[in-house]
Amino acid sequence: MMNPHANKPSRRTMLKGIGVTMALPWLESIPFFASEGASSATAPKRFAVLFMGNGICPPHWWAKGTGADMELGKCLQPLAPFRSRLNVISGLFNKAATGVGIHPGQTGNILSGAALQKGAVLRGGVSVDQVLARQFGEETAQPSLVLGCEQPITGYHETNFSMAYSSHISWQDANSPVPMEVYPSLAFDSLFDNQGSRRTVSILDRVKDQAAALQHQVSSSDRAKLDEYLTSVREVEKRVERTRTVQKRAEEKARDRGQRTITMRRPDNGLPEDIREHMRLMCDIIALAFQTDKTRIATLLLCRDLSGLFYPFLDVRTAHHPTSHSDHSDAYERVTRYYVGQLAYLAERLAAMPEGDKTVLDNSCLMFLSNMWSGSRHDSSKLPVLLVGGLGGTLATGRVLEYTKREDKDRKMCGLYLSLMERMGVKAGRFGDAVAPLAGF
Repeated sequence: MMNPHANKPSRRTMLKGIGVTMALPWLESIPFFASEGASSATAPKRFAVLFMGNGICPPHWWAKGTGADMELGKCLQPLAPFRSRLNVISGLFNKAATGVGIHPGQTGNILSGAALQKGAVLRGGVSVDQVLARQFGEETAQPSLVLGCEQPITGYHETNFSMAYSSHISWQDANSPVPMEVYPSLAFDSLFDNQGSRRTVSILDRVKDQAAALQHQVSSSDRAKLDEYLTSVREVEKRVERTRTVQKRAEEKARDRGQRTITMRRPDNGLPEDIREHMRLMCDIIALAFQTDKTRIATLLLCRDLSGLFYPFLDVRTAHHPTSHSDHSDAYERVTRYYVGQLAYLAERLAAMPEGDKTVLDNSCLMFLSNMWSGSRHDSSKLPVLLVGGLGGTLATGRVLEYTKREDKDRKMCGLYLSLMERMGVKAGRFGDAVAPLAGF
């Protein structure tokens, strides 16, 4: 019998050109991994973490009700379009991040729950994103994306914890953070094998012949999706090129001064001067990576603990960290709402990407969290946690979950991580300080 899929492209037959490989988004008229069996037709599940340092604005961080009728405090208003896909979780904590002093000891284990060691030797634990990356890394071009919008800081805090704990949330082992990419151009290049002189030629120009041929092999609806995808890639590529130019100038200036860019302030270090564009670009890069299945795991450190970012566009006069010491103020409410808006932006991007009869957002879980509840009190006895997306239907949404009054054993962040790992098909007897998934989740 003639193979009905003969001469049709496979979704793993990516667009290829000179030194570039572009994975395709989900196209209905292309058999999805058809040669690998029906079980492979299930869309992949993805997990991303967006982190904001120094806590949130407590008076306006609340939600009540369920589903589309959920009421949201001012800080959470950007997520109003996603109320039915949202979980607002309060009261979870990392035991090892309490009673150890402020800042680094509350941050370096945010995704691991491990006890951190003071002094010159780093010691903590593998973060949940890297546990998942090890599970799915062989199925994708990159095991994970580890991105940031602020350079790490070095040295030691007054508590004798290394500042590396304040600067990194993703850890590959007990002693080493995963190197974090803060330059949008380099993050973009890693997705498309964009190296050397190839950077001077548009990615789309390098795959235009294959793209044109593919247009004749797919349905009219898929042609529209393909056009939209290629346009999106080109739009991000243009914005990345602007940041690349700034980055090159910064590197030349640093060489002339005998400095390293990591020691220089924004924008002299080559990072985008406008942090709004920086954060949007990083979210767009994650969206492209998820859409094309380049990776299924990502972390984005929007701002680190002890952050020095400024927000003139929010009419906030002081830097992030000192502003967090007035965490009940209108200024810090605007800062918090702005960061929640980054989560909403990424959710919106993924929700606009069809994937079979669902969307990429439906098959993902986006987590937003901070290392403390209150910046004025440095209170990490409970953490603000938001989840958007349903992980392919395995995760109930539209809920407000309150754990504050439960016993400590029943409100572990690591219990939540175990629950998410389980829903992604990763079985673990324990993780961090948890030996069971989170009850009631």
